[in-house]
Amino acid sequence: MIRLEPVGAEALLLVLAEQPDPQLPLRIRALAEQISQTLGPHLRDWVAGWTTLLLHYDLCLTDPYQLEQRLRPLLAAWQRGQIPPLRAGRLHQLPLCYDGEDLAAVAQACGLSPAEVIQRHSAVCYQVGAIGFAPGFAYLGELDARLALPRRATPRTRVAAGTVAIAERQTAIYPQASPGGWHLIGRCPVLLFDPRQQPPCPLQLGDQVRFVPIDAADWPAHHGL
Repeated sequence: MIRLEPVGAEALLLVLAEQPDPQLPLRIRALAEQISQTLGPHLRDWVAGWTTLLLHYDLCLTDPYQLEQRLRPLLAAWQRGQIPPLRAGRLHQLPLCYDGEDLAAVAQACGLSPAEVIQRHSAVCYQVGAIGFAPGFAYLGELDARLALPRRATPRTRVAAGTVAIAERQTAIYPQASPGGWHLIGRCPVLLFDPRQQPPCPLQLGDQVRFVPIDAADWPAHHGL
């Protein structure tokens, strides 16, 4: 049962499922694109979660009642499968230097060697399941169960841009410097958020990400790609 929940005066949250599944990001992205085409300038932005879609609308052009009336037929069609999911997203192979300051502590907490942590982390092809927290911050799942750790009890006040981290069953790359409570395992030299580009973030909902281990000596060759 889809729920529509107001979020402040100019946003509406669509709760589309109770639990995430591998096909849901591509289905949500297809729905978001259909809504964007239908609403046009009435829709200012959309933000996808693992099971939700947040719509920011222009209150000068529409109101919650009108918005809901236009969304209901689209949501019904989506539930019936009449808005097919997008095909598999783009595959991004991102270089990763596994020299994070928490790598040794992660290995110890998981009962593994640092080399085993690297092998398990780089062996998975991750899916972009949500983008949020900060512009371009892509949540990637699903992390190897042996690497699953709770978030740090005390978050850091600053995590450098490009840092790769893990928490629970997810991994992510910090696109810009920000506070963070995840475990830091490495650095990715690829620029993952640039407001001058379109789209600003190369990682899109439903895309696939695979990390390719590199040595610190290889960092300059990949920096800024």
